[in-house]
Amino acid sequence: MTLPITYTFTSGGGTSGVTNTSIITSPFMDTRIWSRLPQRLLDRIIAFLPPPAFFRARAVCKRWYALLFSNSFLQLYMQVSPHLHWFLFFKQKTLKSYVYKNNKTNPSNGGAYEGYIFDPYEISWYKVSFGLVPTGFSPASSSGGLVCWISDEAGAKSLILCNPLVGTLTQLPPTFRPRLFPSIGLNVNPTSIDVAVAGDDLISPYAVKNLTTENFHIDAGGYYSLWGTTSSLPRLCSLESGRMVHVNGKFYCMNYSPFSVLSYDMSSNGWVKIQAPMRRFLRSPSLVESRGRLVLVAAVEKSKLNVPKSLRLWGLQACGTTWVEIERMPQQLYAQLVEVENGLGFDCVGHGEFIVIMVRGSSDKALLFDVCRKRWQWIPPCPYIDHGCAGGRFNTGEGELHGFAYEPRLATPVIGLLDQLTLPFQSFN
Repeated sequence: MTLPITYTFTSGGGTSGVTNTSIITSPFMDTRIWSRLPQRLLDRIIAFLPPPAFFRARAVCKRWYALLFSNSFLQLYMQVSPHLHWFLFFKQKTLKSYVYKNNKTNPSNGGAYEGYIFDPYEISWYKVSFGLVPTGFSPASSSGGLVCWISDEAGAKSLILCNPLVGTLTQLPPTFRPRLFPSIGLNVNPTSIDVAVAGDDLISPYAVKNLTTENFHIDAGGYYSLWGTTSSLPRLCSLESGRMVHVNGKFYCMNYSPFSVLSYDMSSNGWVKIQAPMRRFLRSPSLVESRGRLVLVAAVEKSKLNVPKSLRLWGLQACGTTWVEIERMPQQLYAQLVEVENGLGFDCVGHGEFIVIMVRGSSDKALLFDVCRKRWQWIPPCPYIDHGCAGGRFNTGEGELHGFAYEPRLATPVIGLLDQLTLPFQSFN
């Protein structure tokens, strides 16, 4: 994992190795105190470090290097480490479905999948390699520090959960029903894993139809369901978004022609259709999670509408059926966005207080919106991607970035629950 972060340290004293105690102006900066900090306190400080700083700190000494394998430190890390609302992007080659196939012929990474992590707090990019992921898989969702990969081949789908920071790989049992490009929903928390696979049922070798949903559940209480629960999708639904957003125990996805929102509750195993706001005037609608709330992001464009064209954000109310407009992009910035995207549209992904708007057909044009500060800004291009033509525009459709909400975690002990399953999973070695 490439971690291009530099840090500036300040220190007092001269060039000699002798400490001059006369220059210490405060007893709180006395090195004799800091050198005697208890190891437990040092571990607690290290647990607060963001992942790039943590991996740099591992080079200090053998003990710090071994923290990644220390059960006591990882337990402390799970308790006190801050939750970071980052994003993980992949380079897309196909415009249809959730399949994001990376350039695997790059000799610099030995043919491994590559992802690009974006830190919205520091406006920084990092590169991460998925060397253990077998060929024929593509990223489909992310939650709780894990990235879900799904098999590309039509038929019963195989899924893999991967932690990119530590390189762990855990396989789920294959789905029962054959599918082509289903929508994937993933929710991982410290005590359970939920996966929903919906739509694109193969009704023949040459035809698909959105018919059913399968779900997978396992929790620390000992209960698990291995794709044993299925439900029917609403009639005439079109799940072209290819993925779902999890908010407050439910999965949500966009429905097209006409626009609406579909909600799937795993506890009741049922779907509900929610009418979208201004659905006849929307362009490039996307669903995102923002601070525990479902948000619909879309452009509003209609020549006869008595309001200016704009990009708007609506929040779903607690009742589950009503939308309230919560933000509108400034007109000058929206004019810039329209000029850049040139009618190709855009996609959105949200995480916590941040929402990223990515221009389709481009790998270096994206906007970041800070919900708390009400601040919009253009994101600098990812330095690890060859943006090709001027402006990052690709006539072939290659080079697009599509992303997921990603929370970096050094430890995801919930995957240990999968070891309890005794089914003979397929091996990809």
